[in-house]
Amino acid sequence: MFAQRMWSGAVRQAFPQVADIVYAVVSVWISSTALRNLPDPHGYWRQTDVWAYVLIALVYLPLAVRRRAPLTVLIGTAACVLCYFTLAYYHVVVVSGLGLALYTVAAQCPRRVAAKCAAASLLVLLWGARLAEPGNGPFSVAFVIVMVAVAWVTGDRSRRLAERGERLAVLTEQLRLEQEEKAQRAVMAERMKIARELHDVVAHHVSVISVQTGLAGYVFTSDPRTAREALEIIEGSAHEAMAEMRRMLVVLREGTERAQEEEGAGDHTATPGLGRLDQLARRVQAAGVPVDVRITGAPFALPPGADLCVYRVIQEALTNVMKHAPAANASVTVHYDEAAVRVRVADDGQEAIPVGTAAGPAGHGLIGMRERAGIYGGTVTAGPGPQGGFEVALTVPVPRDR
Repeated sequence: MFAQRMWSGAVRQAFPQVADIVYAVVSVWISSTALRNLPDPHGYWRQTDVWAYVLIALVYLPLAVRRRAPLTVLIGTAACVLCYFTLAYYHVVVVSGLGLALYTVAAQCPRRVAAKCAAASLLVLLWGARLAEPGNGPFSVAFVIVMVAVAWVTGDRSRRLAERGERLAVLTEQLRLEQEEKAQRAVMAERMKIARELHDVVAHHVSVISVQTGLAGYVFTSDPRTAREALEIIEGSAHEAMAEMRRMLVVLREGTERAQEEEGAGDHTATPGLGRLDQLARRVQAAGVPVDVRITGAPFALPPGADLCVYRVIQEALTNVMKHAPAANASVTVHYDEAAVRVRVADDGQEAIPVGTAAGPAGHGLIGMRERAGIYGGTVTAGPGPQGGFEVALTVPVPRDR
C-alpha cells in the first residue's frame, strides 16, 4: 500500500511536467506546419525563412519548464514574440504561447507582479495586431485584450484556489494534531482515574488485611476465637476488594451503562458511597482503630460521582490513620448544609505525619484526594489538628434544587 501511494504520488508530480513537454513540442510542430502552409497571395506578411522557425521554437520550447521558472519563461517568450512581430512574420501562430506563459505567471506569482506582466504582454500583442489583414484590425485588438484578460483572471483564480487549498491542508494538519493531542489527554486522564481507583481500593483493603494478618498470626494459638475473627475480616476485605476491582473492569470493558446494570445485581458490584460509611468504619475498627462516625445537618442524596468522591476521601484518610497512627482514635464527621457536603476526618495520634501531607514527602494519597475533589469543584486540606493528631478536611459543593 505504501509503495502504491508513493508510485501514484510520483506519477501525479511527473504528469504535469510530461504534459508541458508534449505541449511545447506539439505546439512547435503545429505552428511550423501552419506557417509553412499559409497562403499569402497578397504578401501581407514577411516571407517565411529559417529565422521564423527558430523564433517559433524559442517561443514554445521554454514552456516545457514554465512551472519551474514562470517569470523567466514569460520574459523570454515575450522577447521572442516581440522579435517575431517586429520581423512581420505571420503573427497568429505565436499568440497562444505568450498567453500560456502569462497564465502561468498569474497562477504562481503575486498579483502585483502578474498585473505588470499582463500589461507588458498586452503591449507586445497589440504591437502584433498591426499585422492583421485589412479590415480585421479592430477584431484583432479586441481578441488580444480579451485573451490577456482571460489568461490573467483564470491564472489569478487558480493561484487563489491553490492558496486556499494550502491553507486548508495546514488547517487539516492542525486539526489532526489537535485531535491526537486531545486523544492523548483523554487517555492520560483515564489512566490517572484508573490509577486513583486502584490506589484507593488496594491501599485500604491491603492495609486492613495486613493488620488483621499480623493479629491472627500473633494470637493464632493463644486466642483462636480472635484469630478466627481476624480471618473473617481478611476474607471480607478480600471479597470487597475483588468486587470493586471487578466493577472497574466492567467499566473498562463494557462502559458505564453495563456497570450500572451490574450495580443493581447485588452488593458485591454496588458503587461505594456514603451509604457504606458504617461498613467502612466497622472494618477499620476491626483493624484496631476505633472510629466515631457523626452525621450532622439534613442528609440528602448526592450525585453518584460526588458520593463516590466523598467516600474515597474518607477511605483514604482512615487508611492513613491505620498505616501511620494505628494506636490512635479516629473520628469522621459528615455535615450537610444547603449547598455543600463538609467532611472532617481526624485522629488523636502523636505518630509521624502521614506520607503525602504538606509537612511530609510527596505521596499519592493526598494527591489523589485533591484530584478527586477538584473534579467536582471541591477542596481538600490536610495537616496537624488543633488538638493534636492529624486532620483531613473535604468540602464538595453540591447545589440543591430549592
